[in-house]
Amino acid sequence: MESIDIKILEKIKKAKRGSLFYTEDFLSFGNYKAVSKALERLVNEEQLSRVSRGIFAILEKDPHLGEVFPTAEKIAESIRKRDKARIIPTGTLALNALGLSTQIPTNLVYLTDGSARTIKVGNRTIVFKKASPKNLSAIGSISGIVIQALKEIGKENVTEIEIQTILNHLEKEESYRLEHDIKLAPEWIRIIMRKALNETNEK
Repeated sequence: MESIDIKILEKIKKAKRGSLFYTEDFLSFGNYKAVSKALERLVNEEQLSRVSRGIFAILEKDPHLGEVFPTAEKIAESIRKRDKARIIPTGTLALNALGLSTQIPTNLVYLTDGSARTIKVGNRTIVFKKASPKNLSAIGSISGIVIQALKEIGKENVTEIEIQTILNHLEKEESYRLEHDIKLAPEWIRIIMRKALNETNEK
């Protein structure tokens, strides 16, 4: 085994099982081509696993299921941290996060201020779509998703049950964050979000 392979393995083994690594994480050990070749050898020798193109891990082990691949959501969050980017789930992913849909999306679509890209993870796809600063200005972890979920449902299609579910979620949002994020939403969504603000202020 060549020294670059050993250095890569040593670095990965110091981290918790399931931690994600990128080709770029090892460029202090050699140039891109040499590192890529070393990673390919380690995958072929089953010393680590390729999670997606350019993404690697020593997988977590479940006593019953064996090796467990990281979820697409975990990979998206890892990329967000690596790129120091903001991301907000949209579409079915936003609905799913709020319990408004039981459908597990095969395409995870995020708005981002990082690079636009598409990443294949097994039979799922992570899509990062470049968005305007306004669409990423939400400071509430719940209210930002609520805006995207309601946009996905549409003004004419949203039901009272869905609105109540959303209001229940927004009760957990800090008031100052909710007040800030209401200003970012279309007027019909602001009306719904203000109900949560009024209910919070009355308590």
